Amino acid sequence: MNKRIAVCPGSFDPVTFGHRDIFQRASALFDKVIILVSVNALKNPSFTAVERVKLIEKVTADLDNVVIDIWDGLLADYVKQVGACAIIKGLRAVTDFEYEFQQALANKILYDGAETVFLTTSSENMYLSSSVVKQIASFGGDISHFVPECILDDIKSRIMQKP
Repeated sequence: MNKRIAVCPGSFDPVTFGHRDIFQRASALFDKVIILVSVNALKNPSFTAVERVKLIEKVTADLDNVVIDIWDGLLADYVKQVGACAIIKGLRAVTDFEYEFQQALANKILYDGAETVFLTTSSENMYLSSSVVKQIASFGGDISHFVPECILDDIKSRIMQKP
């Protein structure tokens, strides 16, 4: 029997409860989920790709069918290389859909062997993004409502302003 593999790409800088929710739901739908930490030369991340992998490993330790990888090339090439049948994208709002829809169409042209699957966020995570977490943390705000406890100290020590 062929394993149904899905790739869930993103920057995850840092990983949030919203990401965790999508990972958990995707892992229930597919035999194997690869969380792919994307390297974007145009972004200035707070955490290195390797550090983001370690944070995601902590957050997904209970999900047996999830693995984490790093990629700095075209998503379609990676999806084809690992034999995935799906690309998982989380959506928060209509503005997310417009961008992700364009990406899905481009990925389908580049590799038609995988479908993009959109998972809408849970209502409690609609406002949540890594950018929001970083902004709140940079001003010393409480981010415990936004990120799993197992990575809270890692994020605080990197981002929070020191008095």
